[in-house]
Amino acid sequence: MADHTAVEPKQTGNDTLSPQLDLSPLPSFVGYMLRRAQLVVFEDFIGSMAAVGLRPASFSALCVIKANPGSTQTAVSEALGLQRTNLVAIIDALEERGLARREPAPNDRRSHALFLTEAGEKLLADAMEVQAEHEARVLTRLRPREREQLLGLLRRMLG
Repeated sequence: MADHTAVEPKQTGNDTLSPQLDLSPLPSFVGYMLRRAQLVVFEDFIGSMAAVGLRPASFSALCVIKANPGSTQTAVSEALGLQRTNLVAIIDALEERGLARREPAPNDRRSHALFLTEAGEKLLADAMEVQAEHEARVLTRLRPREREQLLGLLRRMLG
């Protein structure tokens, strides 16, 4: 397994909402609070995944390809909410690193089916350990029940 140095989330006074300024009414807006939480979570995630050389979109693509081997680029881009051209660049980079491969899709010669390589499977296993450490770190302020509640509420918001 790769060496994974723990990355502490950056504490900026703003993580608990600045005591220096009145942010009213911002903390009562769902979008504002989601964005603030997203910034804290992504900063830690990006720092954590640097240990295995992955960015968020590449990690997500590896996860979806592993769970759905042989899926087309179009299906993966739609599942992740990415523009197809952006996913093509991500897959190009994963292929260059020997982590994923494209094969002609069996039902459509114009499409490519995506698969992880053995190296991609190994890197993703290491990345999943980093992800677990990251998630534990960013959720230290929540009880396990609250984590499940938060995830449930977010799923409901996404429809």
